[in-house]
Amino acid sequence: MTWLADTRASYDTVAESYADFVSDALEKQPYMRAALTLFAAQADGPVVDVGCGPGQFTGFLASLGAEASGIDLSPAMVGLARSAHPQLRFEVGSMTELALPDASVAGVLAFWSLIHVPDDEVPVALGHFRRVLRPGGLLVIGYHVGAGTRLKTEGYGGHPMRVHIHLRQPWWLARQVRKAGFTIEAEWSLDPENPVSQAILFARTAEES
Repeated sequence: MTWLADTRASYDTVAESYADFVSDALEKQPYMRAALTLFAAQADGPVVDVGCGPGQFTGFLASLGAEASGIDLSPAMVGLARSAHPQLRFEVGSMTELALPDASVAGVLAFWSLIHVPDDEVPVALGHFRRVLRPGGLLVIGYHVGAGTRLKTEGYGGHPMRVHIHLRQPWWLARQVRKAGFTIEAEWSLDPENPVSQAILFARTAEES
């Protein structure tokens, strides 16, 4: 798929600049830290950070005591994550072909990674999230709120990129998440005064009967 190849190549190109850009991001984002803290507390077992980039969120989850690992499409990002967090496991992979066993994790984190997946592929990714989660497992998605798609051609450090950023309305994403078999437990709005705001969705799979 062209979008996958473009996304992988783009993030390989900007990997080091991106890692520098996000190195202190959580220090400036108390509500994001709170969401990750809640995720770590509510997921009873191993968790995976899908689209982990250089591993900043994975590392934070581990610092909270979570058994956290990461997966990213970009080999360069995975290399940086392994260097920064050698005690954690990071693998190269795609959320649309998630190479994890069924019911193998208690939590899936997709923080601003689903934004690069086209609308018609979102159900595929959500289906994999549902498949790998245990009964009662927790899914947390961070995303940009809005409408339409923006092509990003220049990225961190001024390097060339070619990635599409898909803005989504909360009602649309919620509908896709429910269709995939989740129950939505909470939705947070971040920076709602910003023209392009952000949101975090918390959803859970059904418990075993």
